[in-house]
Amino acid sequence: MIDERTVREMVRRVVLRTVQATADAATTGDSRLVTQQDIESLTAGSAVHVDEEAIVTPLARQTALERGVTVVRGPSAESVAAESGSTDGERTVAVAADHGGFEMKQALAGHLRERGYSVIDCGTHGTESVDYPDLALAAARLVAQGKATAAIIVDGAGIGSCMAANKVPGIRAAMCYDEATAVNSREHNAANVLTLGAGLIGGALARRIVDTWLDTPHGGGRHARRVDKIMDIERRYLKG
Repeated sequence: MIDERTVREMVRRVVLRTVQATADAATTGDSRLVTQQDIESLTAGSAVHVDEEAIVTPLARQTALERGVTVVRGPSAESVAAESGSTDGERTVAVAADHGGFEMKQALAGHLRERGYSVIDCGTHGTESVDYPDLALAAARLVAQGKATAAIIVDGAGIGSCMAANKVPGIRAAMCYDEATAVNSREHNAANVLTLGAGLIGGALARRIVDTWLDTPHGGGRHARRVDKIMDIERRYLKG
């Protein structure tokens, strides 16, 4: 059993390391230092992308928690797209995941590259807890902007990311759990975003769903008329 004196010493060392790192970053003008003032300058409920090695001060973390600001380690989707040279979206797929879908997202990104697709990885870039709406927005926005032809988003169940992505104008996101739903979402609904639940399906099935989804064209005809009606609902509310 660890005694109280040992615990206090451990806490003291952690605090000293944090304070020293913060002081060093401030002295050198390191832009990777995220302070309370940086978080306060952001819109409440927004997300900020910081360097993988960024130092987030304890006050900044507390302020982010209080203001609902999500700190995501890794580059923003826009900067990744710019670096990759993806401007027309041709054969480009955006991928994103929360912490629950991180491992599946990594595997699918590799699979897509093997198939000859360019991949824009919107994050997350590790297993640290993040909020799925932020990642879903990052990927869906690239599709809406024409920087990616499609997006694949993974979270625990695939449902929340689907809801979030569908709030982006121009997006038709579908949560698929087998090859039949993958075909239907493309042929009938012209889905341009696919969401998957890492807690519901395994890696082999996920790859089959992705392949089927990407390889299935929109059916046109009566399906096109119905998709137009779906998008017309969106246009009506945007006008209001």
